[in-house]
Amino acid sequence: MRIYIVEDDENIIRILERIIIDKSLGDVIGKSGNGNSGINEIERLKPDIVLVDLLMPGKDGISLVREAKMIYPDVQYIMISQVSSKDMISKAYQSGVEYYISKPIDAIEVQTVINKVKEKINMNKKLSQIQSLFSGEEKDTKKVSNKSQDIEGVKRVMQRIGLIGELGSQDILDVTKYLIDTSKSMSDFTVKELCSKFTDNPKTMEQRIRRTATVGMINLANIGIEDYMNEIFTEYSNGLYNFEQLKIEMDFIRGKTKKRGKVNIKKFIDGMVYYGKLQ
Repeated sequence: MRIYIVEDDENIIRILERIIIDKSLGDVIGKSGNGNSGINEIERLKPDIVLVDLLMPGKDGISLVREAKMIYPDVQYIMISQVSSKDMISKAYQSGVEYYISKPIDAIEVQTVINKVKEKINMNKKLSQIQSLFSGEEKDTKKVSNKSQDIEGVKRVMQRIGLIGELGSQDILDVTKYLIDTSKSMSDFTVKELCSKFTDNPKTMEQRIRRTATVGMINLANIGIEDYMNEIFTEYSNGLYNFEQLKIEMDFIRGKTKKRGKVNIKKFIDGMVYYGKLQ
């Protein structure tokens, strides 16, 4: 992984570089002591991961991430700070930060967080590959999976995010099984077209799926509020839902907004198929 560091403390930079090298976490392709030069270098070098200090002269970490995300949304950001304010940390996540490392720097925490981000990057790449396979771009290289195991995998994912027993849980299993059996994805159908394969009232089925998927979003949002680093939250928050919408739902639960997060059913179903294959 290509890693870039934006930090105004040279000692912290040296510590981070040493940990990254010693633990074989990636290659440090550059570093900057302030936000203004950092964002220019991010644009030039296009790293996979950026470690960025929260409080810096010129342009703080939150402003840097918010601005950089508009240019390169696929770059993953890890915030570094000794600030413990929940409001400040919340603002950091809202800006596009994926994870948070506390000062003073702890080698185990750095290793754990970077590895989680690397896993997320690899997961996103694999999901894109699977979607391209389903769309017919690489069908000749597609491997045959154990379809019954994939369905059991979907059930385990649903259980982990609290959907087993919900009214639309069987509908979700039906559509994911169909996609797995036919080696198709949601890009091949509208939601209505897919639901019409199982019922004469596809609109009602779609509503059940949406309500159930929304329950999953609410459950994940509550988990994230309690613990941003929770394994279930970090694994499924961006793979099943739009992370920005999940953040909106978290703010709704906190009472900070009256707006609620929205579910993209196509992303949710495709994500279920993907995670089912990983279980």
